[in-house]
Amino acid sequence: MKGQIDKITDSEVLFEQEFKINGGDFINAGESSSKLKNILKEIGINTDIIRRLAIAAYEAEVNVVTYARHGIMRILIYPEKILLTIEDEGPGIGDIDQAMQPGYSTATEEIREMGFGAGMGLPNMKKNADIFNISSIVDKGTKLEITMNLNDKNA
Repeated sequence: MKGQIDKITDSEVLFEQEFKINGGDFINAGESSSKLKNILKEIGINTDIIRRLAIAAYEAEVNVVTYARHGIMRILIYPEKILLTIEDEGPGIGDIDQAMQPGYSTATEEIREMGFGAGMGLPNMKKNADIFNISSIVDKGTKLEITMNLNDKNA
């Protein structure tokens, strides 16, 4: 068994899971991020990493539900990091710098009345990620990459 463990490299995926998210499905908003949180607990990931990743995943999931037609959330666990990607098909983001500003939101009044659309989703994702990347094409969709390091070499 020791030989098998020695063969694991940084690029090997130890665990992979995919969740489908339906746009407009506010009843189930948060379900995928909750499942993700439970998986990370079962695997034994550090509780601080779980908390930060759960926040980022929830914010991303709610953005898909709020703005996109549908999306996919993927979790990839490597020996040294966790990579969470969220890709959606939706209106895209015309000005990412503006969208990253705390409080900026294009949510409708109806969405705000439901308690969403405060303009903190993207800033919260970036704040909780070790590495945060966003790309978007107007009228196509948005892709988020949230990376969490599993070994803190800076501590």
